[in-house]
Amino acid sequence: MKEPSFATLPVFLVDDDQSVLHATAAVLYSAGVANVQLVNDSRELLPALERQPASAVLLDLFMPHVTGNKLLPDIVHLYPELPVIVMTAAQDVETAVLSMKEGAFDYLVKPVEESRLVASVRHALEVQSLRRQMGVLKHYLLSDCLQHGEAFAGIITNSRKMRALFQYLEAVAVSAEPVLISGETGAGKEMFAHALHKLSGLAGQFVQVNVAGLDDTLFSDTLFGHRKGAFTGADQNRPGLIAQAGGGTLFLDEIGDLSMASQV
Repeated sequence: MKEPSFATLPVFLVDDDQSVLHATAAVLYSAGVANVQLVNDSRELLPALERQPASAVLLDLFMPHVTGNKLLPDIVHLYPELPVIVMTAAQDVETAVLSMKEGAFDYLVKPVEESRLVASVRHALEVQSLRRQMGVLKHYLLSDCLQHGEAFAGIITNSRKMRALFQYLEAVAVSAEPVLISGETGAGKEMFAHALHKLSGLAGQFVQVNVAGLDDTLFSDTLFGHRKGAFTGADQNRPGLIAQAGGGTLFLDEIGDLSMASQV
């Protein structure tokens, strides 16, 4: 079975206060972190992690049954690569220091500012993504293998350097980060983009657009779409390519030909 894509792995929120769980989930969802699992009973966390790999855990310290202080070292021991963000009302320095020594990725004091919460979770997801990529790369370097060679069936080569690129692509395909593919005309950038989409395991479609002939205004409309009445001649809603590629891959071909304003 293919390893779950990082983009599909949930963030676990663990707190005995239902209002905190739902409020935190709403903040993360509005920030683009849509896959969130709520755990109201701390006893359910470790069995849940055993069933479902996670990208991060937000953990309250003071809960009935099993406290966060007890869970934290267990999580760190069982899942050393999993970022655990402690989120609690305890404001004393000693508790914060102890949590960090036990392996917490970050320590947030309730009530947490939304910007601080989002920044911490995003940082944790980025670090987790890099850790996963490094782990996969290490595996490939040591084993010199391809797990999904069929994804590259359209690329005929005996080059060891090309095989190294295939291995690297398999490693980064599990990441939610954007991928830049560079090369001269005819080098096979589009073929690599298709291979990346196949390797990602994403359920959405592969959407491609050549942006070389688009000016800034047309590029924005092509990507983001528009609503009916947004401008003269806009007689109906038109979804952009980002919406069409939701849950899939958006390939921007010849992006180097865009103006710097659109690239940024």
